[in-house]
Amino acid sequence: MYNIELTETQAEIAELLNRVLSGEEVIISNAGTPVARIVPIAEQSLPRIAGLDKGKVVISPDFDTPLPDDILNDFLSPADVKE
Repeated sequence: MYNIELTETQAEIAELLNRVLSGEEVIISNAGTPVARIVPIAEQSLPRIAGLDKGKVVISPDFDTPLPDDILNDFLSPADVKE
C-alpha cells in the first residue's frame, strides 16, 4: 500500500496510476487523514453459462399460493392489517 497527501497527487497522477496498474493500492490522505483509495479494477469474471445448474434448483408447485393470514400479517405494518 502506498500513502500520498492530497496536495501531492495532482503532480504525480501518472505515477499513481502506474502503481495501481502494477497491482498496488494507493491511499490518498488529506492532512494525514485517509480520504480515498485507488485500487486496480478486478478481472472480469467469465460470462454466465445458461443451464449450468439445471436440476439443482427445485421450486415447489405451490410456491405462489397465498400465505395464511397469520403469517401474512407478520409482513404487514399494523396499519395495513385487516381484522
